[in-house]
Amino acid sequence: MKKGVVNEANMQERDTRRQAFPVPKYYQVKESISSQITNGTWTPGMLIPSETELESTFSVSRITVRRAISELTHEGKLFTIQGKGTFVAKPKLPERFVHHAFGIYEDLRRQGVELATTVMRQEPQPASKEVASMLGLLPGEEVQVLVRVRSVEDERLLVSTTYIPKVLCPDLDTVDLASTSLYHVLRTRYNLEIARGVRSLEAVAAGQWEARLLEIALGSPLLLLDSIAYLADGRAFEYSRTFHRGDRARVEVEFTPDQDEW
Repeated sequence: MKKGVVNEANMQERDTRRQAFPVPKYYQVKESISSQITNGTWTPGMLIPSETELESTFSVSRITVRRAISELTHEGKLFTIQGKGTFVAKPKLPERFVHHAFGIYEDLRRQGVELATTVMRQEPQPASKEVASMLGLLPGEEVQVLVRVRSVEDERLLVSTTYIPKVLCPDLDTVDLASTSLYHVLRTRYNLEIARGVRSLEAVAAGQWEARLLEIALGSPLLLLDSIAYLADGRAFEYSRTFHRGDRARVEVEFTPDQDEW
């Protein structure tokens, strides 16, 4: 059989499958709205047409429109304000968590995003059992505690709490960390270089503390990133917990193939 005939047969088979499994109406509405956002017709912060207008535009039911909007809201492309309507969300900020020993400050600056920092707390305190376990310390040993809220264009995106053994940076609490990278300070002032790190990521709901600092609703989706950084001699020198707004963050994971299995 000629190659062209095979291709034509395959195309006919695909068309038959499409007819057998038609695309749901809500999905068609969703894709149309999504394309308006992607091509820039609907820009971030713009109020989209009302449900009634969308019903008329697409000749579908209210249930169909609501399902399309619900899925786009879940994906972070739209957000709804009670009594005002549904708006186009800002694009999520990608962060590369694998194979890069960069802090959030460095990571976003490399992407051309200016990150503003508000230091909420910066002082030494005795390590709790959990923190001591993460850093290989005895409970009660002093650690430097740093709580920071990070924002882009006055929008709060994440809040992080960092713990570092005080013996490694005894006067860190006196350093201005509102306008510079913590990793830069640790490297240049205290000669602390990251040799490796371990990071874990999970989905959580915003508690009262996170909701207040990030100015979001209680129970809003968050991405919790736990990180431990190690020196070349194997000692843990930094433990941090960072809550990222789930509607404003997207995780990018870089990977390389295992040459033995490839």
